[in-house]
Amino acid sequence: MSDTSPTEPMAEAFEAQRDRLRAVAHRMLGSHADAEDVVQEAWLRLSRQDTATIHNLAGWLTTVVGRISLDVLRSRQTRPEASYDDRTSELVVTLDDDSAPEDDAVLADSVGLALLVVLESLGPSERLAFVLHDLFAVPFGEIGQILGKSTAASKMLASRARRKVQAVERPTGVGRERREVVEAFLAAARRGDFEGLLRVLDPEVKLTVDTPSGVVVTLGATKVAAGARLSAGAAAQGRAVLVNGLPGIISWREDGTAVSVLAFTVVGGRITGITVVVDPAKLALMDLPDPA
Repeated sequence: MSDTSPTEPMAEAFEAQRDRLRAVAHRMLGSHADAEDVVQEAWLRLSRQDTATIHNLAGWLTTVVGRISLDVLRSRQTRPEASYDDRTSELVVTLDDDSAPEDDAVLADSVGLALLVVLESLGPSERLAFVLHDLFAVPFGEIGQILGKSTAASKMLASRARRKVQAVERPTGVGRERREVVEAFLAAARRGDFEGLLRVLDPEVKLTVDTPSGVVVTLGATKVAAGARLSAGAAAQGRAVLVNGLPGIISWREDGTAVSVLAFTVVGGRITGITVVVDPAKLALMDLPDPA
């Protein structure tokens, strides 16, 4: 073993950090596969590092994982479909029925995934600042080093992200308000009310449609509103569900086969993201409720 390779105690110390690093990467990326890749890359970088220069292994590894995850997030901006397959398989869909309270375990699961959905609406720097500070207590000084920004700028990014994330709550309570926004969107789409659609869509709304031929991404309220009637018909005939704890719609064929699943991210009274799954292969992988 060369002088720059990790000693056996260092390898054991890395393994002790692995679960935490995986959790950081998963919160950053929302994908189990990507999180595993990031942790593996962190190990490879450690294996090439002179470990005598590392005085705080946990901090060093967190910084490395943060930087690698930031690169992945930035690459997704040019390839919006990246890792979408993995995230689709993680969707938790349950009927949105106020008269039948959700099982606590399922509810907790979907709320955790709901946070990942909302994190998708954040910019890479916002997401990193929020995840590292608010979820893993990394000091802003260290976050600033990862981002190449000042401590004050990192605090501002986290604060801005926090305001967006505060919309994530248990599907009960405030969830009814989010559902009303979705219903207003669907009603406007059925009427062909373009102005009504713009009122409930965030200017930077992101529409992601998973089709048999691939993932199609549309950005911006004007473009999303213009094509809203294409998906409104099926949604109007569907049933209200919770998708990762957020308001959604599921539609079935007469034979009980799922046709589509729509999920809406609502922040501050406006829709910031719409996910539509119509690929039969992807729908078959999801654990969907039976039709009424």
